[in-house]
Amino acid sequence: MTTSDSKPDPFALLQEPSVRADPYPLYHLLREQCPILIEDGPLALVGSYEHSQQVLRDPAMSSRLQDLMPGVGRPDTDPPFLLLDPPDHTRLRGLVSQAFTPRAIAVLAPRITEIVENALAEAAERGSIDIVADLAYPLPVTIISEWLGVPTSDGESLREWSQLLTRTFDLNVGSDERDEIARAAKDFDEYFRDLIAFRRRTPGDDLLSQLISVEERGDRLTSAELLATVGLLLVAGHETTTNLISNGLLALLRHPDELARLRADPGLTDAAVEESLRYDPSVQLVGRVTKEPTTVGTLPVPANTWTILLIGAANRDPARYPEPDRFRLDRDSVPHLAFSYGPHFCIGSSLARLEAGIAFRTFASTVVNPELDADTLSYRRHVNFRGPDRMIVSFDAAR
Repeated sequence: MTTSDSKPDPFALLQEPSVRADPYPLYHLLREQCPILIEDGPLALVGSYEHSQQVLRDPAMSSRLQDLMPGVGRPDTDPPFLLLDPPDHTRLRGLVSQAFTPRAIAVLAPRITEIVENALAEAAERGSIDIVADLAYPLPVTIISEWLGVPTSDGESLREWSQLLTRTFDLNVGSDERDEIARAAKDFDEYFRDLIAFRRRTPGDDLLSQLISVEERGDRLTSAELLATVGLLLVAGHETTTNLISNGLLALLRHPDELARLRADPGLTDAAVEESLRYDPSVQLVGRVTKEPTTVGTLPVPANTWTILLIGAANRDPARYPEPDRFRLDRDSVPHLAFSYGPHFCIGSSLARLEAGIAFRTFASTVVNPELDADTLSYRRHVNFRGPDRMIVSFDAAR
């Protein structure tokens, strides 16, 4: 199916404040029309689970969005392996994955638990918590910063840089904002160039030192590759986990029977994490570019076409999930696309799952009679990275 500029622009619709709060009715409508080719793009939209999975494993599809859209990604730096194709992607992912072993991730569990318990204990004294500011943001940024060996005192700078740099992966970035993003990227790069140089001279037991020392068949990450990788881990990694925790706790609060089930049976923690990822994914859109003509379903897609997967629509595809708009912890274990699929499956998925699982389980066991203040619930202006920016919950502490 093709469309033209006489049709409503789906990206303009997704940026509407009312749609940002709940984009899923629009996703359902778009999925019924997809796959579609917007002729003046050239742009293809893909909405179903089947077609999205097909695109993610199609060798004709490239992750090098910056080749077609130079504004994508961080300005004036090497692209992270997220925006590379084999063999470059294969090489860099293989090197970085050596630091993301199950043992390395598991070691972080006690510190994650400590941060969550402390945040909820402090909130209990007040009788309320801002889920985003007090828990969902500080948890992953503290963990990744400490793991990288970044001093805690520099956390506020990292937050400011991160909030701007994540905008490079969104749809509605104006020229004025790009100037701010460029300054943030410059400051970020200068900071981490100095830290990388220091860790080359004085290695520690942190992740940055591990990435510097990683070696496979004589291969190493160059300084530019290290810088791009650190940017990806710090910016994309913690932002998506923040949204996972916020979106998941919001879903549990809006479905008190499911929250009660989790409280009664902590063994449902993994199910709560996976259902949160499916029901309201942190990353709503994934882009690819066609290196050569291909077909999505029965739709011919020309070369050099920007292809957008509506992950929020695919994860609620009724052809894949019964009652897709219901949040339920007893759902059959059907894979979702929240962490992508195939060679670009999220390298940080184990850490994100661990952090969210501890946050959900501890919240359920600690918080009694939670009540969401709906008037305080507001969403970030991102279309791609979806999550609240404020979310106040009052509660009683468990005794």
